[in-house]
Amino acid sequence: MSQGKLIHVVPAVSEEASGPSYSVVRLCESLRLSGEDVTMVSLDWTPMQAPPEFLKRFSLGLGPRRLGRSPTMHRWLDQRASAGDVALIHGHGLWLMVNVYPGWVARKYDIPLVFSPRGTLSRWAMSSGSPVKRVFWPLLQRPALTATTCFHATADSEFEDIRGMGFRQPVAIIPNGVDVPPGKASGSRDWRTLLFLGRIHPKKGLDLLLPAWGAVQDRFPEWRLKVVGPDDGGYLPRTRQLAEKLGLKRVEFTGALLGDAKWQAYRDAEVFALPTYSENFGLSVAEALASGIPAIVTRGAPWRGLEEHRAGWWVDIGVDALVASFNDALSRPVIELEAMGARGREWMQADFSWTRIAQMMGETYRWVREGGTPPLWVRSG
Repeated sequence: MSQGKLIHVVPAVSEEASGPSYSVVRLCESLRLSGEDVTMVSLDWTPMQAPPEFLKRFSLGLGPRRLGRSPTMHRWLDQRASAGDVALIHGHGLWLMVNVYPGWVARKYDIPLVFSPRGTLSRWAMSSGSPVKRVFWPLLQRPALTATTCFHATADSEFEDIRGMGFRQPVAIIPNGVDVPPGKASGSRDWRTLLFLGRIHPKKGLDLLLPAWGAVQDRFPEWRLKVVGPDDGGYLPRTRQLAEKLGLKRVEFTGALLGDAKWQAYRDAEVFALPTYSENFGLSVAEALASGIPAIVTRGAPWRGLEEHRAGWWVDIGVDALVASFNDALSRPVIELEAMGARGREWMQADFSWTRIAQMMGETYRWVREGGTPPLWVRSG
């Protein structure tokens, strides 16, 4: 890169280390290891005992929390840009004022802007959530996005979402990376475990997962369903009520697991399931595969490669498709599931290492700044 810093703007970072709190932090760490001068800025929404050294956090300003307004962040970005100390801004996510500031500053000072929607432009996301979106989009968010030099999508499906919203700028299709933990140990367990790990949120498809489990639970009495993840917006009580209404057996809700406890949950499972309605990537799928577990994922997430690499099932969104995949997966002997998991782990090591992802993003930044022939993963059409 030429002189100046890379500034990454993300709404918030937490020690939960999931979603952008994981993927953007690890991207910045990997870019720094490759020699880039990176600063990440966010709101100080959640306490952190050991924030990354390259993270600068700003207080929330006046107004509703859901607006994510931070005049101090905006002022800092403006001052850095006016001093000529910013080579490129990379924004992540939508629907808060901190996601608008990058466009304002980039346009004002003619600074290249890369923008990662992080799933916020999908049909599901655009039609869900607060009615404030209907005002925020035309007045603030869309005009700010027109300053984008190059979008970043984590999969082909997100590229289509960007084009579907009318944006015609180039799009770099670069997946998230994933850390590969120590190998999964074989051995006998009290239960064979089908694992869901993610936010307890309507888009994750728990209303599909639970009925599908109910349809197969009696056929596979040696299996249990383990649901791991934090409550998002009060959806957990409704999910528990659905489980009770369906008369489900051997279902365990653990709440959120962090750090080593999260990775242990992957290691203790034999099959992972994500019955999502909409994902731009689906980090938990990558984590499960990296842990050596085959995955069952609906077509709401961009994991077609599960079939190509023989590492799992990529199925239609719906209870019937999940039931069919559960019947297939849970009837397989341990040795077959372990072989599928090993292939998935090799796939993650080959194509999703953070070193490779940082190299691709760094090349994209250089092309955005200097021009020339675009990298192979950049689409202009």
